[in-house]
Amino acid sequence: MRKQYTILMLAALVLLACGDKQKQLVELEIEVETKIAIQTTAGNIVLKLYNETPLHRDNILKLVKGKRYDSLLFHRVIKNFMIQAGDPESKNAASDVMLGDGDLPYTIPAEFNSKAFHKRGALGAARNGNIARASSAMQFYIVQGRVYTDSTLQKAEGRINNWLAENAVVNATDQEWVKIWAAFASEKRNISSDSITLLKSRIDSLAGIYLETASMYRIPDIQREVYKNEGGAAHLDQNYTVFGEVISGMAVIDKIADAQTNASDRPVKDIRILGAEVIK
Repeated sequence: MRKQYTILMLAALVLLACGDKQKQLVELEIEVETKIAIQTTAGNIVLKLYNETPLHRDNILKLVKGKRYDSLLFHRVIKNFMIQAGDPESKNAASDVMLGDGDLPYTIPAEFNSKAFHKRGALGAARNGNIARASSAMQFYIVQGRVYTDSTLQKAEGRINNWLAENAVVNATDQEWVKIWAAFASEKRNISSDSITLLKSRIDSLAGIYLETASMYRIPDIQREVYKNEGGAAHLDQNYTVFGEVISGMAVIDKIADAQTNASDRPVKDIRILGAEVIK
């Protein structure tokens, strides 16, 4: 009986060990971040995609697997800021064409989280000026950035809070304000420049009231240290979705960012994505 009991105890311990191992494997599988490799005429870049931004992750994986980025240009490059690509119209664009308006007919809802901020090497989603801060379906940017001081971080926080205030105002449910915003959004077709100025003034006024009563956003201390030591584009936080980061190829980012550009920030000599693929 004693021998039988010992055997049963050993079997139970083995099962528990196997269960723990299986649990660890499941947890590990959840934590694994997908990577994509981008081959460019300036060199190769490897990015990892955050699991905390699943909508953006799954969208770019779909596009990469569908070869949608192959042969597209880095059409907007600003030194000490970022490099941008993904305009489908850039594939066969003539050298004098201004790019940046091409896209697919859908957007990705914004996904903000504490892990994802605009540090050097951050992968972000471009977007137009929509009030929901929804992302472009195709266009992305990679931050080269610059190093900040406490003073310049304070200015960045000011810009972030102004944007948050405007977003709060234009997303208000008050029907009178909804009508005002609808008029402002359609200004190019329906109202005069004087009316545009008036509406913008009302937006700013309401945003100012919001800023006086709302809790101000402050860049977290751990992120402040990254911005002060490694650099980034802090003023974009809370306004554009970050959904990954560079894990290899920052020298390539620096090389592209250093390219000579025209008045529209397009490189004078084309810098092209040769291909992109999902890697393990």
